Amino acid sequence: MSDNPEDKNKEEVKEEPTATDEPIKCQKERDEYLDGWKRAKADLINYKKEESKRFMEMAKFASEDLIVEMISILDSFDLGLAVLEKDGKAEKGMYLIRSQMEDVLRKRGLERIAVSVGQSFDPALHEAIAEIESDKPSGSIIEEIERGYLLNSKLIRPVRVKVAK
Repeated sequence: MSDNPEDKNKEEVKEEPTATDEPIKCQKERDEYLDGWKRAKADLINYKKEESKRFMEMAKFASEDLIVEMISILDSFDLGLAVLEKDGKAEKGMYLIRSQMEDVLRKRGLERIAVSVGQSFDPALHEAIAEIESDKPSGSIIEEIERGYLLNSKLIRPVRVKVAK
């Protein structure tokens, strides 16, 4: 910088905004604020969508512990029906009650995992309780010990099976 008074006047003139600079500056600020507002609005919309998905997932599995307990009641029901059939005639009403319980659980998203003898063992769905010598191919299911269930396509209890060696 020089001490020349004319140079100082030139600098001062440059720093003063002109009448045409002010609207341009305002438009730039407006555009920046508008872009920021649009981004914030889009972020809020995305957040609401994500929260809605999380809420739906939570609602789907909120009753999981109750359903797991109901499955053990179904198992006990089956054992009771088996005993009644051995001792005599099981009443039709008992089967009806069991069927109604199964229907209620099915409406809540419960599915039974179907297993058949000879089917190959799948560790994602089955739990091997025992390995038994058999004429069946190795790794095939010989017997279903306990039923397995899915709740809204999520495994909540694996099928317990005996597998061929």
